[in-house]
Order: sequence, then C-alpha cells, then structure tokens
Amino acid sequence: MIHENAWTTYTKKDLTALEKISKDYKDFLDKGKTERECTELLVEMAEKSGYVNLDEVIKKGQKLGQGSKIYAVNMGKAVMMLNIGKDIIGDGMNVLGAHIDSPRLDLKQNPLYEETEIGYFNTHYYGGIKKYQYVAIPLALHGVVVKPDGTKITINIGEKDDDPVFFVSDLLIHLADQQMKKVAAHVVEGEDLDIIVGTKPLKGGSKKKSVKEALLKLLKDEYDIEEDDFISAEIEAVPAGRARDAGLDRSMILAYGHDDRCCAYPSALAMMDVDNPSTTSCGLFVDKEEIGSVGATGMESHFFEDVMREVLDLMGIYSEINLSRCFRNSRMLSSDVNAAFDPIYKDYFEKQNASKLGRGLVFCKFTGSRGKSGSNDANAEYLGELRRIMDKHKVVYQTAELGKVDIGGGGTIAYILSLYGMQVIDSGLAVFSMHAPWEAISKADLYEAYKGYKAFLIEA
Repeated sequence: MIHENAWTTYTKKDLTALEKISKDYKDFLDKGKTERECTELLVEMAEKSGYVNLDEVIKKGQKLGQGSKIYAVNMGKAVMMLNIGKDIIGDGMNVLGAHIDSPRLDLKQNPLYEETEIGYFNTHYYGGIKKYQYVAIPLALHGVVVKPDGTKITINIGEKDDDPVFFVSDLLIHLADQQMKKVAAHVVEGEDLDIIVGTKPLKGGSKKKSVKEALLKLLKDEYDIEEDDFISAEIEAVPAGRARDAGLDRSMILAYGHDDRCCAYPSALAMMDVDNPSTTSCGLFVDKEEIGSVGATGMESHFFEDVMREVLDLMGIYSEINLSRCFRNSRMLSSDVNAAFDPIYKDYFEKQNASKLGRGLVFCKFTGSRGKSGSNDANAEYLGELRRIMDKHKVVYQTAELGKVDIGGGGTIAYILSLYGMQVIDSGLAVFSMHAPWEAISKADLYEAYKGYKAFLIEA
C-alpha cells in the first residue's frame, strides 16, 4: 500500500491498536533514555515472552533447536534475540536491527568544578548535535557509578516531578550581539556545554571551593558517591521530561530519543509477537551507532558473530562454513529513521523522494552522502520481495532518500551487515527535528512499522 496516507486506511480496530502501541512506546521512551536502560527493558520484554539467557543455556549444557528462544546481552548496552526456525543454515535468518543509543551530553571523567561560586559538571557531547539546542533546557542525569569494590550505583535524577533538574546557561540576548554574528556551529562551543549543578556554599568551607565542597558532601550523603568515583562512572545528561502526544489531533509523539528507539521498540514488539516462525527471527539492538558503530558494544564488534557461533554449536551444527552460509542466506531490515519532509525547510529536500509523516514505513534503498559514498545499496530483487510482503499484509509504506543529493547524508548499521553477503535495506520512521533534544514522529508510522516488521519476520 504505497502512496497512501495511513490515517485514511484505518478502521476503529486499527485506531485502538495504534493508540495502545503508542501509549506503550511512550512508556518505553520514558523508562529508557540510555542504552543501558533500553537493554534492561528489552530483556524484560524478552523474558516475559519466553526468551532465555544464552549464558544460562551454556551454563546448564542445554541444546538448542527449532522453537528455542534465546537472548544475549553485550556489556549491559546491547541485546540480541533469536527465535530459531526450521533451517537456520539453508534459510538463514530474518534480521531486524536497530540502535538504542541517542545523541546527548556525557559527563567527563573528572567533571565537578567550581567557578565564581557556581558548581558545574564538565561534559563531552556524544553524537551529532546542534550544540546551541542544549542550552537553557531542563536536563536529567541517567547512568551508573561503579566503585572499586564492584558496587554499582544507579543514577536517575530529574525525571520525577519533585526531582531537581539541571541546565546549561545561555548568554542573554541583551549582551549577545557578537554571539549572534557567529555561524551556528560556533554559537555555543563544545567546551561551554557545562551543566550547572548547584550554587549553595558549605558553611565553614573554604572560600574558593565551598560550593564544590557542599556538592561533594551532598553526593556522599545522598548517593554514596565520592569525587574519585566519577572516574568509573557513565553518566549521561539527557532532556528531562516525558514523551507527549503532539498536535491538537494527538497524531504525533514528541520525545527525546526517537532516533532510533522508534524503530527498536516496534522491532522488539514484532519479535515478541511472532511465535514458531518458519524462518529464524533475529533482533539486534546495538549501541554506538551515533558515533560510527565502533567499540565493543557497537555493530562493528564481533558480538553478533560470537553469539551465532555459540548458537550453532549448541545446535550441533557449528562450522565456519555453516556460519557463513547462515549469514549469506539471511535478510535484514536495518531499522533506522529517515528525515521527514519539512515544508519550512523544503529547499533541503527533493520532495518526490523524501519521506513524509503519516505515509507509513520508510524504505531507503541507499543512505551515504553525495555520490552514494559510504552506503549500502539494496538490490532490486530484494525490494521486489519486500513490496510483495508489504502489499500482502496491507502495510502502508513509502520510499525515500535523506535530503538532496549534494546537501549531506548519513549512515546506519546496514553496510556492516551487508558485508556478510546478506540482503540488507534501511527501513524505519520519518522523524521531524532529527537529533534535536525533542524529535517528533507520527503514531501512524509507528503502527505501520510494527506491522511491517512483523510481516517481514513471518514472510521473508
């Protein structure tokens, strides 16, 4: 069902299902503002649906086979789910891959300092952001502090109604003449994105650092955190506040982290809702995509391969040639967002090939930039098969590129999985204000993504 506005196709039953998924998704966003929190939520979903931790299967010496449902966690920041079908070698897998990290501000390893009786946390921004968008908005702190003895302290400050929030200050307009003449990339510099965390001095403290001393005392008394503990901490500053319905008609959701949790959540939901698939279903939910998919928890790590080696071994069919055949016979939807056509900025889009809110699941044949640099370019045969599947299951979908050819571009994890020889294409939701502290999606597109991902797992 291409070239349709999804809202015009819905029955009352569809609208009820759409609102249920939207409500649950907003709850997922509110609870999962970091990759660690998303991992915990995804594991919870998996276990409720009968998935078993691969580590436990290995520990108990159990075997895997058709009907087995397992998950594996990578360092608490990435998850892989597998629902094993009839012939994992000959049929390969139907893979849904999304990332669960989002742009944000990370606290540095030695973050706390005082300047003119103001306490600050020094930050280093993560991923592609417009730095000026992070000033003068309420921020929350999420993350973990790990002490030398292994004790882990979970941090979540700024989300409850009675929690304090944090912020980065901005220069008042009355004094901003020179600032306003700067190009946008330098209106706010990265080293100026320091978060204000307090102004109250410690009674009887030193004259130069009494605010810092008061903050250290508070951290020790309330959270059992000492200054050196920040060395072994991962704390993220993210926009504070809940995901909200947007528009008078409540047709949209405004929230932090749609990129790429609006693809991760319906992918996980589809994995939960497909039972006993003929072809093995695989869900990949990875970290570090926003900085190039690097590191031990990104898609470029060997986690995917290593888990598959363990699985094939527990099935009694492991060999390197079987692993290669499994990958080569697989298909993947690299589930990541696309830039929604915005009439306010129409000069940056090629309208005929731009994704639009409400037009359903987006298929992007290639990403990259300019002359398709750095992209995976999906095969026509694969697109033809996907069209058949989407039409059969009455999924509303569209095709799109990411902006005009010479304007810029972007990438996803698609090219990494394509290296295994599997068929891969980007698919996801159209997003307004991508990478801003608050992004917007259509509820209809979220619903169609769920339908499309589920159809793919059943039919591909």
